[in-house]
Amino acid sequence: MITLRYFAIPAIPMSLTNTDCPELKLIARGKVRDLYDVDEKTLLFVATDRISAFDVIMKNGIPGKGKILTQISQFWFDLLKGVVPNHLITCDVDEMPESVQKYRSKIEGRAMLVRKLKILPVEAIVRGYISGSAWSEYKKKGTICDIPLPAGLRESEEFEEPIFTPSTKAEIGDHDENIHPDKLPGIIGERYAKEVAEVAVKIYTKARDYARTKGIIIADTKFEFGVDENGTLVLADEVLTPDSSRFWPADKYAVGQGQPSYDKQYLRDYLTSINFDKSAGVELPQTVVDNTMAKYVEAFTILTGNPPQL
Repeated sequence: MITLRYFAIPAIPMSLTNTDCPELKLIARGKVRDLYDVDEKTLLFVATDRISAFDVIMKNGIPGKGKILTQISQFWFDLLKGVVPNHLITCDVDEMPESVQKYRSKIEGRAMLVRKLKILPVEAIVRGYISGSAWSEYKKKGTICDIPLPAGLRESEEFEEPIFTPSTKAEIGDHDENIHPDKLPGIIGERYAKEVAEVAVKIYTKARDYARTKGIIIADTKFEFGVDENGTLVLADEVLTPDSSRFWPADKYAVGQGQPSYDKQYLRDYLTSINFDKSAGVELPQTVVDNTMAKYVEAFTILTGNPPQL
């Protein structure tokens, strides 16, 4: 169990699991984000407090979680902008169009105004350590996404080099499917398949090296990319959040076992303990809500050097 050694959790507001901006066109409600059309060139991403695990949305949210996701994505977008362009325009409501500003009370701290892109229909997963579904497959077949790996790897062991393991993007209620990288050109074309694989590993490597200086191991993460009007690859959606990554405390790292974490693994472990059938979300007990939020707050604070604004 990870304890909060550095600070107290800030005061947290009520959970926001749905947004309503009636004068903006709602395009989609994802597992976490509500997506609105703003104008010909921009979209509004609003991170709610919904939380999902095993591709299923839980019945109750984690109050303040959407604000942490937005703020940590903003931090990483800034840190990584020299590696690849990203879709973020601003997180400051004052800099957004008037049509958006009128919803300030609902979206402040949890909204990103972003560029419209053609989103590639895959998730770019990069693994630096063997864990989770990768460990499960390796134990059965000696592979990850059907990529052969050396014999004798132990749970949570670091790979010699990060491994790119893409997946398809599932609709809500369905499950993402891990695929061999060789299948990627058939989905997004040769050019983008190569570029996504190379850029995803570069981003992961830079973030991994930064996080290590803060005492956090980024075991794996997933990215999403789009293409702009010039055909340029652009980093999109969220980036390196506790929702999309495994964060481990470096001072507790030990090969050959599962690791304590600052991410959704705590929630996954709870759901596994109650024999969650992965068909529909459940109501999370308050202790699980509180402990999940504590891990998000601690990860944000350690990585950025500041507590989140909730």
